[in-house]
Amino acid sequence: MPHIVFNKNILIDTPIKKEENQFLFIAKSFSKDESRKTEYKVAVNSLDKEFLLTIKDKDENFLIKSDKTTRISPVSLIKSALNSYVELTNSDILFENTKNLKEKKEHEHKYLKEIDYFVNDFKTTKEIVIEIGFGSGRHLLYQAKNNPDKIFIGLEIHFPSVEQLLTQLELQNITNVLVVNYDARLFMEFIESNQVGKIYVHFPVPWDKKPHRRIYSNEFVSEALRVLKLDGTLELRSDSRKYFDFCVDLLTNLPKAKISIDVNKELEVSSKYEDRWKKQGKNIYDLTLTSQVVDKEINLDFDFSFDFEINVDNFFEHAFLKAIIIKKYFVHIEELYYILNHKNSALIKVTMGNFDRPVTKYIIILDGKLSYYQGEPLPTSSNIAAHKKLKEILQK
Repeated sequence: MPHIVFNKNILIDTPIKKEENQFLFIAKSFSKDESRKTEYKVAVNSLDKEFLLTIKDKDENFLIKSDKTTRISPVSLIKSALNSYVELTNSDILFENTKNLKEKKEHEHKYLKEIDYFVNDFKTTKEIVIEIGFGSGRHLLYQAKNNPDKIFIGLEIHFPSVEQLLTQLELQNITNVLVVNYDARLFMEFIESNQVGKIYVHFPVPWDKKPHRRIYSNEFVSEALRVLKLDGTLELRSDSRKYFDFCVDLLTNLPKAKISIDVNKELEVSSKYEDRWKKQGKNIYDLTLTSQVVDKEINLDFDFSFDFEINVDNFFEHAFLKAIIIKKYFVHIEELYYILNHKNSALIKVTMGNFDRPVTKYIIILDGKLSYYQGEPLPTSSNIAAHKKLKEILQK
């Protein structure tokens, strides 16, 4: 991470601009524990991108670096801002790794999409097919090549597998696949209802010792049934009898369901792992759930605004800095910062949302008015619930 160690902690007067870097304000950490070291956050706008820098003690000197929560790309913008700040203080630099501002240009993959794309831009009238945990991509590539009229979405958290699939998509000129490096348990909240023909879950990690990490759960199955079109299918394929039995129990306890079971069914294409397991004589289990209903549409246009103002001093005096845990989400106010030379203004660092994919954001308060810094959270059900709870906390 780029950083500079320097010898003068002279806070610059804001707002001030140096080259492309506008320093908007400085915020000072607040704590009732006098033994805690003071930390500062410096708000920067560089080429229309907003982010924070952090200043803290470093032995008898001071260190300035990028704030991890608000980190942006390219990193050259952060390096430039760090250099500009220290130059404005007229400090002696004791260490720095920020002078090389050239960026290694990464190859842009047109098939690799950020999750924001599915929230804001993804629209199609074609049938969607989703594969969760595509591994080497052999099955996904085969299906996409043989069904060019459908849109395939591949979800994988193992990035080397993502890169391998992206390479094959370009080599084989397959153009109907979108790839997402994201947790499948949360992804489907951003897909419209009744639009998916098939969901493949082939050989998921069994997580025998950590069953809470399994893809299959009541919530996952419910979301799968919502996005599936009438007669669409959710298809599990596994070599784990324990995982298979767990999923059978899950699906046979649904209010209404149509399921089918196969053992050692032959597919047109199999993964290298499946080939290995077959050679070892292991059984392969298939469990298919077929959707029998048409679900209502969802609306992702949730309002994450704050329709009230607060008194910063009063809130800081009574703030509760421990996690508030509800059944399906949590809210944790972690750090508080006064914005210097601004009345009734502050930064609040909060982590919230889903336990498996929490989001950390800053709330900026200017003259008592609140908003999320660097944009609003994604409109997942857990983030929405957490935001509502956060509003309750801030208004107390």
